[in-house]
Amino acid sequence: MIHSFHLIIKVKRGKINRIMDYDLYTWFLMIVLASFLGFLLENAWCAVRHGYIDNRNMNLPFLLGYGLAIALIYMVLGVPGELSRTGRILYFILLVLIVSVGEIVLGTCVEKICGFHYWDYTALPFHLTCYTSLFTSLGFASVIFIFMDRVFSRIMNTLSDMSSPGIRFFSIAGITLLTADFLISFRQMYKTRGFYRHWEIKRVDGHLTREIFR
Repeated sequence: MIHSFHLIIKVKRGKINRIMDYDLYTWFLMIVLASFLGFLLENAWCAVRHGYIDNRNMNLPFLLGYGLAIALIYMVLGVPGELSRTGRILYFILLVLIVSVGEIVLGTCVEKICGFHYWDYTALPFHLTCYTSLFTSLGFASVIFIFMDRVFSRIMNTLSDMSSPGIRFFSIAGITLLTADFLISFRQMYKTRGFYRHWEIKRVDGHLTREIFR
């Protein structure tokens, strides 16, 4: 019992220490960057599956949920780094679970609050509710695993080394704009009880067309 208690304390301290590996400004910059990459990732998925790209319900080309998810994953799991083969497999399995649970929680919350299905995977095989499926969870978990394993630490160290008054101001401005855009966009979806469609680009008869929604 005492051993288990000490183990819990050690794990909790480890999570706190991971976050404190970098200063707040570096984390803000990473959240902004990961949010932009999330925007690109979702539009790549939409382009392949549906044949279009759009504003993903935001005004700015950033999806804050992805940035926050990366911070949470680092706090809980760290990076694969020097883990054994078994450890890396376990890390990936936990990523799949985190992605699945995260999608279900986010999708369900938006449905309950805003009154519509944020996305729908029921057409995909092995789906669990309309908000997650085996193949999408495996796909997103694979991208995150590669990012955390090969890219995360390098980017964080580079951003940390770039620290300056200008960079710190940019990081605060960036996270402020992303947070404001997130709140404004979700407020709009709550009011209209539907998607916040601002623009869409798709291929029609071999030509790219852009549609602006008012």
